[in-house]
Amino acid sequence: MIFLFIALPLVVAGILPLIGKISPRLLPDILANAVFAALLAIALFAGPSLIGQGAGLQPFMFLGEPLGIHLALDGFSLFMLAAISLVGLCIGLFSVDYMEHYGHKAAYYALLLIMFAGMNGLVLVTDFFQIYLFLEVAAIASYALVAYGLGHEELEASFKYLMLSAVSSAFIVISVTLLFGLTGSLDFGAVSQALRGLNQPLASGVCAALFIMGFGLKAALIPFHAWLPDAHPSAPAPISAALSGLLIKVSGIYALTRIFLKVFGLTPALSNILMILGAVSMVVAAFLALGQKDIKRMLAYSSISQVGYIVLGIGLGTPLGILGGLFHLLNHALAKSLLFLNSGSIQMAAGTRNLEEMNGLSKKMPVTAATTLVGSLSIAGVPPLNGFWSKLIIVVALVQAKRFGFALAAILASVLTLWYYLIIQRRAFFNKPDEKWRDVREAPFLMTTATVVLALLCIVIGIFFTATISTWIEPARDALAGGLQVIQSSIGIQ
Repeated sequence: MIFLFIALPLVVAGILPLIGKISPRLLPDILANAVFAALLAIALFAGPSLIGQGAGLQPFMFLGEPLGIHLALDGFSLFMLAAISLVGLCIGLFSVDYMEHYGHKAAYYALLLIMFAGMNGLVLVTDFFQIYLFLEVAAIASYALVAYGLGHEELEASFKYLMLSAVSSAFIVISVTLLFGLTGSLDFGAVSQALRGLNQPLASGVCAALFIMGFGLKAALIPFHAWLPDAHPSAPAPISAALSGLLIKVSGIYALTRIFLKVFGLTPALSNILMILGAVSMVVAAFLALGQKDIKRMLAYSSISQVGYIVLGIGLGTPLGILGGLFHLLNHALAKSLLFLNSGSIQMAAGTRNLEEMNGLSKKMPVTAATTLVGSLSIAGVPPLNGFWSKLIIVVALVQAKRFGFALAAILASVLTLWYYLIIQRRAFFNKPDEKWRDVREAPFLMTTATVVLALLCIVIGIFFTATISTWIEPARDALAGGLQVIQSSIGIQ
C-alpha cells in the first residue's frame, strides 16, 4: 500500500502525455486530481492503520521484483504525506482553470505528478542515497515547472534555481560519500549506530556542515536563499504554491530534521547552528518582505521568514519546540499555498502583480479578498487562526528553555509579518476602488473552491488545534523522539 504514494503518480504521469493527445483538457484534469484525492484518502484512512498493524516498512516492488528501495511509514512521514496530498489536491483543483491559458495541460500535470512522487518518495525512504535520488526527481520536475511559461523571466529564474540547486546537491552527495566511507553503510539506522562508536569528530562535523549547507539551500534559509525570490514569483501560481507550501519543506526541512534527529542526534552545537539560521532567516526575510512591491515576491520572502520559525522550533530540540515547529510546518503549508494561489487569481483577473497598481479589488473579488485575509492573519499569528497556536507554542518553548533572545526575535518577526500582510490588504483590496477594474470578475469556481478549502482549514485547525495536535503533530514528534537523546560523542562534545 505504501508504494502507491510513489508508483501511482509516476504511472499516471507516464500515460498523461498519451492521454493528452486524445483529450487535451478534460481527462488530464480528471486523472491528476483523482490521483491527489486517492493519495489523500490513503494517507488519512489507511496510513494510521498501517502503522498500527506494524506494516510500516515495505520493499518497493516492480513487476513482483524488489528494487532495493525500502519504504518506512511512521508518524512523521505519514504527517508529511497527508500535508503533501492535501495541498496537492487544492493545487490540482486550482490548476484546472488557471492553466488553461498556458496550454499543454497534460505535460503540466505529468511534471506536477513527478514532482509530488519525488516528494512522497523522499519522506518514505530509509537511506541517504534514496534521499538524494528522490530529491533529484522532485527537483528536475520543479525546474521545468518554474520555466513552464517560457518567458524571459521564467527561464532566467529556472536557470538560477537549477544552478544553485546543483550546488546544493553537490554538498549533499559529498556528505553522503564521506558518511559511506566512515560507516560502510547508507542506511539511517546503520549509520547512526556506526557514528555512535566512531571517534571521528572532525569528519562527522564536516558531514553535518555539508548537510546544513545542502539542505539549507533547498529550504532557502538565509544565507542560502538567493534562488527563491526569483523562482517563486516567476513560476505559475500553482507551482509557486507547491514550491513554497511543500517543496522547500520536504526537500529542506524534512530532510534536515530526519537526518539530525534520527541519525546524527541533535547535539548542542547543531542545535545552536540551526536556531541561529532560523532566527536570522525569520527576521531578515521579514524586513526584506517589507520593501517589496511585487505581491508574489513579498510572499516569497515571507516563506523564507516562516521557514525560519520552523527551523528555530525544531532546532531548539525540546519536545515542545519540535511540536511547535512541526505544527507551523503544516500551518504555513496551508496558508502560504492559499496566498500564492490567490496571487494567481489576482494576476489573472487584474493582469498585474504590482501592489501599487492594485486598488479596491475586494469589491470585484470578494472571495479572493476574504480568503487572502484569512491566510494573511494566519501567517501573521493572529488568534484564533492556526498560525497563532504554532507560533505561540514555539515562543513558549523558547521561554521554557530560557532562550529569551530567540523568543523576542520570534515576536519581532511576527509583528513585521503582520505589518507587510496589512500592506497587501490595504493596497490590493481596501483602498478606494479604481475605475480601471470595472470589468474584473471573481476567479472561476474551481479556483475559488481550492482557496476556500484552504482558508476553512486555517480556521478549523485554529479552533480545533488540540485535536490536530493530538492526531497528527504529536505522532510526528514522537517518531523523532530518539533524536532527543543527544548523541554528543558523534561530533566530540563531552
